[in-house]
Amino acid sequence: MRTILLTFSICLVGGPLPAAEETSLAKAFSTIKAVRREGEGNEAAREAAKVVSNARPEELTQILVALDDADPIAANWLRGGFEAAAQKAGKNLPAKALEGFVLDRTHDARGRRLAFEWLTTADPEAQERLVPGFLDDPSAELRRDAVARLIGMAKTESGDAATKLYEEAFSAAVDGDQVQEIALVLVKAGKPVDLTEHFGFVTRWVLAGPFDNRETKGFDVAYPPEKEVNLQAEYEGMNGKVAWTSLEAPIDKSVLNPEKVGLFDIAKLTAPHKGAATYATTDFYSEKSQPVEFRLSTSNAWKLWVNGELVFARDEYHRGMFFDQYIVPGKLKTGKNVLLLKVCQNEQKEDWAQDWSFQFRVCDPAGKAVLSTDQRTMTQR
Repeated sequence: MRTILLTFSICLVGGPLPAAEETSLAKAFSTIKAVRREGEGNEAAREAAKVVSNARPEELTQILVALDDADPIAANWLRGGFEAAAQKAGKNLPAKALEGFVLDRTHDARGRRLAFEWLTTADPEAQERLVPGFLDDPSAELRRDAVARLIGMAKTESGDAATKLYEEAFSAAVDGDQVQEIALVLVKAGKPVDLTEHFGFVTRWVLAGPFDNRETKGFDVAYPPEKEVNLQAEYEGMNGKVAWTSLEAPIDKSVLNPEKVGLFDIAKLTAPHKGAATYATTDFYSEKSQPVEFRLSTSNAWKLWVNGELVFARDEYHRGMFFDQYIVPGKLKTGKNVLLLKVCQNEQKEDWAQDWSFQFRVCDPAGKAVLSTDQRTMTQR
C-alpha cells in the first residue's frame, strides 16, 4: 500500500486561494463547528453551509480537511456542503487531489471515504487501482471494500486457491457479517477459526458483587470499587460480604456468530441476582501509548472506567444487545491499564429481562483487535 503524505497546498489544484476567499471558507468551517447538540448555532451554520456548498472544485479538499476534527454534528453539515459542491463541479472534480487525499492515512476516515466515493465518479478506474491496498486501512469502510473484493475473487476459485483468498480476507476483516461469512467457509474447508481472538474479546475478569441496585438506585451509588480497586478487600454487598473472584468466560470455538462469541455471562458465572450491580476489572497491557476503541455489548446499564477515569455510562435496561453495540473512543498508555466495568441488573421478571451479561473488546478505530500483551488475570500475577 502506498502512503502519500501531501501538504495542504499540494491538495489544492490551481494554486492558493485569494486571502479573502480563503478566510470566507475557513470562517464557514468555524461557524459550522460551533454548533451545539441543543441546536445552538443552527441558523448560523445553515448560512455557513451555503458558503461551503458553493466551494469551487479546487477548494473541495479544504472541506475534507475540515472533517478531520469535526464532531458528528459538524461532520453532517460539512458532508452535505461537500456533496453539493462536488455535484456542481461535475466533470471538473479534482480527481488527482481527491486520490491524494484518499491515500493520505493521516486524515479522518470519514473524509477519506467521502473523497473515495466522489473520486470513483470522476475516475472509474480508481476503484480497481486503489481497493486492493485497503486491506490494512485504518478506515473500516475502505477496508470492507478490500475484503469484499477478496470474497468475490474467492467465489470464482475452488480448492486451495479459494481457501487462500478466504484466509487473506479473514485476517483483514473487521465487520461482523463479513467475518461470519468467511469463517463459515473456512470451517467447512477444515481450517481453524477463533473468533474470540480475532475480535479480541476480553474473557478474563475479576468480579466483586452483587451490590444493591434495587429500584435501580445503585447505578449512581459509588460503591468502594469505584474509589479504589483493591483485590484483597472485602465489601458489604447486597447479600453480605463480597470479595473479588477471578472468572473466565468459556470459549466455544464452534460458535461462529459474532453476537454470541466472547460472551461473559455474569448470571451463569456467579448467580442470577435481580436488582444487583457487579464490578468486573482486569489489567490490559499495551505495548505502546495508542488511541483505541472500547467496544461493549450488553442489555444492562453499565459504566466503564479506564485507569480510574470514567469514560462512559449508560443507564438503560433490556433494549436489546448486538455486536459492537457501544463504541467508546479512548486511549491506552504504555504498559498496564486498569479497566473497570460496573454492570447493573434491574428487577424485571419477564423472561426476556433475565440477561445479565456483556461482550467487551479493545480494538483500533478500524475495528481490528488490539490484544493485551499479557493475557493473565490480575489475581494470577
